[in-house]
Amino acid sequence: MDVEGAHGYGYRESTPASSPAVPPPAPPPKPSYAPGAPPPPGPGHVPGQALGAAHEDRAAPFLTWLRTPRVAGAPGTYAYGHVPRPAQEPERLPDRRLVGGAVGALVCGAVVWSLFWDGYLPFLIWPLEWVTPDSWLGTGSAEALGYSYYVLLALVIAVLCGRAGRWPEAVRRYLLPLLRRTARAASAAKAARSAGTAADPAATGADDPAGWPELRAAGEHATADRLADETLRGALNDVDFVRLHRAWARLRTRPDGTAAYARAVAEHGAAAFAHPSGARDLPVRTARHDLYTAQVRLGAADDGKRNPYAYRGVGFALDPALLGTSLLVVGPPGAGKTRHVVRPVVESLCLQALAGGAAVVAVGAAGSALGPDDAFDVVIRLGDPASGYDLDLYGGTADPDEAAGLLAEALLDGFDGPEADPRRAATALARVLGPYRAAHGRFPAVPELRELLDGNQPALATLRDALEAAQEHAWARELAAWERQSGRPGDIGALLADRVALLDRPAFAGFFDVSGKTRPFALSALEHPVRVRIDLPQRGHAEASRMLARLLLAQFTAAATARRDRSVFACLVLDDAARAVTAEAVRGLQRLRSAHAGVVLALRTLDDVPETLRSALLGATGCRMALSGVTTWDGKRFAESWGTTWVEESDVTRAPDVSGGIVRRTARGARRLFTGEAATTESVTVRKVERERWSASDLAHAVPPGHAVASLTTVGGDHSPPVLVDLRG
Repeated sequence: MDVEGAHGYGYRESTPASSPAVPPPAPPPKPSYAPGAPPPPGPGHVPGQALGAAHEDRAAPFLTWLRTPRVAGAPGTYAYGHVPRPAQEPERLPDRRLVGGAVGALVCGAVVWSLFWDGYLPFLIWPLEWVTPDSWLGTGSAEALGYSYYVLLALVIAVLCGRAGRWPEAVRRYLLPLLRRTARAASAAKAARSAGTAADPAATGADDPAGWPELRAAGEHATADRLADETLRGALNDVDFVRLHRAWARLRTRPDGTAAYARAVAEHGAAAFAHPSGARDLPVRTARHDLYTAQVRLGAADDGKRNPYAYRGVGFALDPALLGTSLLVVGPPGAGKTRHVVRPVVESLCLQALAGGAAVVAVGAAGSALGPDDAFDVVIRLGDPASGYDLDLYGGTADPDEAAGLLAEALLDGFDGPEADPRRAATALARVLGPYRAAHGRFPAVPELRELLDGNQPALATLRDALEAAQEHAWARELAAWERQSGRPGDIGALLADRVALLDRPAFAGFFDVSGKTRPFALSALEHPVRVRIDLPQRGHAEASRMLARLLLAQFTAAATARRDRSVFACLVLDDAARAVTAEAVRGLQRLRSAHAGVVLALRTLDDVPETLRSALLGATGCRMALSGVTTWDGKRFAESWGTTWVEESDVTRAPDVSGGIVRRTARGARRLFTGEAATTESVTVRKVERERWSASDLAHAVPPGHAVASLTTVGGDHSPPVLVDLRG
């Protein structure tokens, strides 16, 4: 992205200039949350002019979201408005026992004070008589001392009753949440009032992000005033805010960057450095997003004891720091993989692309709910003649060996047996692709590739004559070696030709064109914040769709790791990765961590992956999610990947307490009246045992509908234990 925001996508008809490698820009200050593209400022508006009611209503949610604190927590914690828990879990008492004990202690304290006040407890007044001199009797000093003693005695009774009745815990559990909700409501009301009162950008506080203090610190007061005015009017949304801060972080390090930034803002205002598509928001949002932290909220962690204490009840979110280790989602049809996980992730990456921070390629079946067409820059409908874009079968590469390796990985799915060696397949393809490109200056089309792999003699003779005419003797020797091998027992060319034949169908006529007549999209465009959706024809061409999914995964891995500019996070999302995982793909997932890229793989079951790769796939993906309804066989693999932990197991033996006389029995009866529990004697045996974090049976039968068990790992190495998440929360 240059200063004016005009950058290409690397389509076949245009070769973009490669941008220099720069480190990822620092995260911007807190942005806003204002879905939808903001309307332009009204005619005649000038900075500092008083705001109307419409502007106040539009700016209120923006400023509320802008000023809400973000508190970083454990991996996967939704930072927006997060309230950390105490460092250690307090002792948890049942509500009835806590409330009953608090009320019982209050009643006892009131009774003791009443008895003392009425003179029935004379021993409590004796300390006062001992410390009062006889000369003070009947004077004001004695009266003041008496009142002080009464206050001290009341405090002592309150402290003793409070400790016995656990009043501090009752306050933390019931009163403090109420106070927090009241404070948040007051903060929202204050932000709404500030939208109407802070009409002058200079009137905002020095640390208020609405005043753009980082620009003022650099001396750009005019630019800060312009952006602060549009911020207070609600003319910005979260995409604009993050995009402008990314542009500032990138340009301020250049010699003329500050002046270029000021010119762009003066000319375009909030629309400066816009995405090449001109879009400043998505047509519709179906999930909660926080672009400041680049997080998308998927749900809330369950508040039960099955979850670690730090995660109970907190929001659960994903971001590029987690997706950079790749995400594996496994769940049966109807479990909500697309609705609750894949669609929100794609939506978040599209928003980040509009802000200049991500490139996303979403691959799914035709008709899958990955987002509307308007949410993407490129929509490729393979097998649909109305598709505006085509797919480059060779990934935009000009190297025959690289193209052969990518095709070999796509044509073999790992279920073909040991005779289908990917290295032999790559060698065979290179002996065909290399001579053809040397003779014709391009790679062969699908029908031509099929004929050459099938050993068609007229096609081979024509290619041999073209090589002799071009004096490509080295490639002619490669072609001769292929001719000698073709047709022999164990020749892999026949298998490759059969797989290529899946694409040589009338439904794909006009696709994978190499003549330049169409607009083929190549994944080499991942250096730019591009949004791509690829629809595969799974209904009538299931095997071809799976082969194309393997091809896209291979091309994405190669393109992402070969990027020179890795400031943009690149992500491939496969809504159905069945039979798309190969041994080379698993190795490629591990290379993506250092390339600022990641992959999201959604599977119905791990049986769609070759058995020899299932454990390797779980080990290669840093984030794993098992949805409700997985089988015990899949659950066993997840349980093995999550390992075991040491837990304390207690055996408690209880017996009714019948000791003591009438006084103790009366006290136990009063306790049962207030707390609902009978007095018992307990014998506790505690020992440490090793248990699975989640067993295969628990994953198959104990995960409620609409829930998932997820473990996360960041690119930096931080990780979380498996957490039960309510994806509908």
